[in-house]
Formats: sequence, structure tokens, C-alpha cells
Amino acid sequence: MKRIRVLVADDSALMRQTLKRIIAASADLDLVGLARDGEDAVSKARELRPDVISMDINMPKLDGITALQIILQEKICPVVMVSSLTQQGTATTFECLELGAFDFVAKPDGTVSANLGLVAEELIAKLKAAASRGVLDRQQRNRERRKPYSPPSGGAFQNVTRKRAVAIGISTGGPATLQEVLPLIPADVPASLFLVQHMPPAFIASFAKRLDEHCALKVVEGRSGMLVEPSVCYVAPGGMHLCLHRKITGEVVIRTPTTPATLFVPSVGVMMASVLNIYGADTIGVLMTGIGDDGADSMVAIRQAGGHTIAESEQTAVVYGMPREAFERGGACVVAPSHEVAGEIVKAVRRTTE
Repeated sequence: MKRIRVLVADDSALMRQTLKRIIAASADLDLVGLARDGEDAVSKARELRPDVISMDINMPKLDGITALQIILQEKICPVVMVSSLTQQGTATTFECLELGAFDFVAKPDGTVSANLGLVAEELIAKLKAAASRGVLDRQQRNRERRKPYSPPSGGAFQNVTRKRAVAIGISTGGPATLQEVLPLIPADVPASLFLVQHMPPAFIASFAKRLDEHCALKVVEGRSGMLVEPSVCYVAPGGMHLCLHRKITGEVVIRTPTTPATLFVPSVGVMMASVLNIYGADTIGVLMTGIGDDGADSMVAIRQAGGHTIAESEQTAVVYGMPREAFERGGACVVAPSHEVAGEIVKAVRRTTE
């Protein structure tokens, strides 16, 4: 099998050597070049035409954002950003994702990390996934975005008395994809939304804040004891599961346990199972881009319980892993591209009110 050709760009000699060792340890990857800054990265990308680039954000001469834009504009190859865990680093990372970066990996210890081996497996998986997907044309996808779903005459949400829930699971490629979904959901949607995005814990607060700024409905980081309300999207906190509990009064509140032990914490499957336990047939499950199968079995359970399920199609999924598993296991009532998912969610909410 042909090995994936990787170019590494980082201004730290230590980081370049660490990344070199990580890539050398993978039988599927082949390091073709090392770049010391953004200008060098663009030059080597043009010369070597790699399959994928590992790109540091903070570099001299030409920063990672500018180098990313040039490489994507010239459609050379996909780029995986390597980000620091600073507040500025998180904001810049999300900007890169919106510009078209495939995904990102966070350095465990900041700008220069001696412990990058802790995320070696994640980096290798994302480099391989990026190379297989190719350059993402975010600008074209942005042009495909639609206005918030417009209901038929008579209004979308009249005479609503039932409580509904939308459980959304997403992973690799998720932050940018969610910008094509959540901003299109009306502010008055009569359902509570619960979102699990696989992401380093330090990024979650900034991620929820960024979503809230772009959405009509309220988006918050879920906290233990928080009362669940309609027209609010609760984002799973980092390093904890997002679960629900019904009090004796009938009120539903957030719980954030650290168990059970799962591959991903928070887990889409754990969240969806908890939502289904509270809302039953009034649960709408949504599974989008991501590596693996987290949430696939819970999508099946939601459908079997009489709920409605939506899986992102291969047409737009950055990584067609999680939604494919849901579809192949029979857990998808509807399969739709990302720019149609918001409309499908709203239609599903309306369907439960009729």
C-alpha cells in the first residue's frame, strides 16, 4: 500500500524532531520534509506536493494561518494544525478550522511540548484521515449554507406542550461542520439540544462561546446541576460525560460524571443513552463526521424506541466513520449532507408536535 507523504512545519527544532519520530513510528506515513517557518512550509509544499501537512500555528516570517490559506488556495493538500493550549491558541485554532484546516491536535504542554507523544496516536489518525479526504473546500460549503429553516405557513412551533431533545454527536472535522448546522436552527426551537464534540478539555469553553456568538439559540457549556431548558444547546464539558437526571419535581438537570470509562470522554453514546432514558420517543439523534463508531449503537436504540435519527451523508462528512456506522447498523432514519441537517432537525421537532 502506498505510504502517506507528510510535511512537518514547526519553528521549534525540538518539535520537528519529535514529530519526525512520531511519523517514523507509523508504517503508513512517510516524512518527506521539515519546514522551520510558514514561508518555508509554503515553499516546500509547492516543491514536494505532500499528501498532508502537520502545521504549527505560531511561526515566524509567515504564521500558520497565512501559510494555511495559501496552501489551501492552491489546493496542494489538507492541513492538520498543531495548536498550543493558550487562550489565544484556542481562538486561532478555531479560525484555522473555519478557513479549511482539516482538524487540529493540541500540544499537551503549550507551544513547545516534550510530551507530544501523548497525542501521537491522535495525530497519526488525523494525518491519515486528512490524506484520504483531500483538501476541504470550506468556501464552497459556506456558499451552500442555507438561511434558517422556514416553516410552512401557520408557523413551525404552535401549540407545543411536549418536551423534546436533540442529541448531537460529532468528532473529527466537527467544529467547522457545526457552523453549517447550529446557526441555522431557530432561536425558538421547542427542544433542548445536547452536544458532544470530541475535543481537548481546554478548548471546550472557548468552543461553546464561539458557537453561542454565531447561533440564534443559546449555547452553553453544560455544568452539573444546570436546569435543562428548551431552545438551549448544552455542550459536554471536557473530560466529563454529559448526562441527564430527572428530579422528583419533574425538572431535568445536567449531570457530569467521569464514569463509565470509555474511549472518548465525553462519549456520544453515553450522552445519547442518557437523553433517551429521559425523553424516550421524543429524542432526536444526530450523528455527524468523526472517526470510529461512538454513538452508532445509541442511534439504533433511539430509532428502536420510536425516536428520530439523522446521520450525515458521505457527501459532506469530513470523516465518514461515525455516521456510516450508524447507517450500516440501521440507526439512521434520514441521511443528509451537513447543510441540510438543521432543516431535518427542525422538521423532526415539528413532527413530534403533530
